[in-house]
Amino acid sequence: MPVQTIEAFGALLIGGVFAFAGIEHFVKFAAMRDYLAAQKFPAPAFMLATGSTVEVAAGFMLAVGIARPFAAGALVIFTLATNVMLLRFWASEEPERQVLRNAFLINIAVIGGLLLAGTLD
Repeated sequence: MPVQTIEAFGALLIGGVFAFAGIEHFVKFAAMRDYLAAQKFPAPAFMLATGSTVEVAAGFMLAVGIARPFAAGALVIFTLATNVMLLRFWASEEPERQVLRNAFLINIAVIGGLLLAGTLD
């Protein structure tokens, strides 16, 4: 299989996951908003709507190959911000700390994949 086909498939997968997650956040908006409010997020409805819109739009763009560097960059920023604001393992006790740390590290790996996807031609 040609390298470009594999790269495009990888971008489709990672972009598709973000688009799906963003759509799911809109479907479960009230529950997600309430969770963010419980986590003391400022303006939880606005933050959720904005973040989910970025996920859907940039995820779709990455998946179909439109402005890949821009789309991947937007998702990197989104993922970094989400990691720092939501997956605060350093402020938690075990066993929650381990769960949050693992999710944080997985997101770091996702950022690596996004950086690679953003360099595709």
